[in-house]
Amino acid sequence: MARTCDICNKGKMSGNTVSHSNRKGRRAWTPNLKKVKMESDGVVKTLNACTRCIRTGKIKSS
Repeated sequence: MARTCDICNKGKMSGNTVSHSNRKGRRAWTPNLKKVKMESDGVVKTLNACTRCIRTGKIKSS
C-alpha cells in the first residue's frame, strides 16, 4: 500500500533528525492516513485520506 493520500497526493517527506549535540541523521515523516468509505456515482469506495482532507470536508464519508 502506497502511503499517499488519494485526494491530495500528500506523501512521505524527508529531512533530518537533529540531536541535542547537533548530530544529524536522516528520517522520514509520513502523513496521518485513515481508510474512509466514500460514495461516488452510487458505488462505495474505500480510499486512503489524510486527516486534513477529512477535516476540511474534501471527502464526504458514507
